[in-house]
Amino acid sequence: MAKLTLSVAVGDYDRTRALLDGSVQIDGVDPVYMMLVPEEIFFRAFRAAEFDIYELSLSSYTVKTAQGNCPYIAVPAFVSRAFRHTAIYVRTDRVKTPQDLKGRKVGVPEYQLTANVWARAFLEDDYGVKRSDIHWIRGGIEEAGRPEKITVQLPPGVRLDNAPEGKTISKLLEDGEIDGFIAPRPPALVERGHPHIGWLFPDPTAVAKDYFKRTGLFPIMHVVGIRRALAEQHPWLPGAVFKAFEAAKQAGLKKLSDTSATKVTLPFVEERLKEARDLMGHDFWSYGVGPNRKVLDYFLGQHHAEGLSSRRVSVDELFHPATYETFKL
Repeated sequence: MAKLTLSVAVGDYDRTRALLDGSVQIDGVDPVYMMLVPEEIFFRAFRAAEFDIYELSLSSYTVKTAQGNCPYIAVPAFVSRAFRHTAIYVRTDRVKTPQDLKGRKVGVPEYQLTANVWARAFLEDDYGVKRSDIHWIRGGIEEAGRPEKITVQLPPGVRLDNAPEGKTISKLLEDGEIDGFIAPRPPALVERGHPHIGWLFPDPTAVAKDYFKRTGLFPIMHVVGIRRALAEQHPWLPGAVFKAFEAAKQAGLKKLSDTSATKVTLPFVEERLKEARDLMGHDFWSYGVGPNRKVLDYFLGQHHAEGLSSRRVSVDELFHPATYETFKL
């Protein structure tokens, strides 16, 4: 049987690198890999559906699944996870605590970004700051005119306006025209240094560890999606894709654990790995529906409560049934 030639758009991560360098293969597939940044992948996925296998925004995928017109079916390989307490930057001369955000203007590159869903959720759950307490300003982080990939209908009381024409939310923050900024990427002006712009949480790592201890949630950002028509035509494909992404993740972790010569250009990697496992368990970056049902169900509830998904999507709607079980020796 000839292999399927399929295009695969994913980010270049340690957990995908074994796929990208060919040391892990997708059974039955001759892949054409495209290493792109998430913003480009997501834009092309939901505007033109150009590729066969994608890294997908969990939020955007949920929006389309709720609408019943998603061209993809996901496998539970979570190639991006992150605590988003580092995603909130503020004017530190005005905002000292999360509660200080009430009544303020906060910039977002897109309202429905997964990172922003998670940030708004913990702001409300842990600090009592509701979505309707903030005036949201949408604009590009570094380039003006960034559009929302997917049209969303926000609930009454939530105010979202576009940034002034030609303005970025980074510039608005620098000029003091907004009071905060929530996005997966920091504004470039942070690297240049600014006396009155910084993280909302001075020690976001400590806050995130406390969050995990209390909730058990390690936020999921991205899933892997397959063109639905391909999965229907080749029912073996989702299982093969999931198997390969899991193998690639394990290969990345094996290299991370090799301390003879660190594979990451960062000191204290061995110590941070032990610290993560002590806090979160050995398989802290788990794939699969079973170990992640709680975090997925929580996200889907928050997503619907925000009005981003038109109905409450269930966890089992998101993933191809062939990915729920694997063989054991």
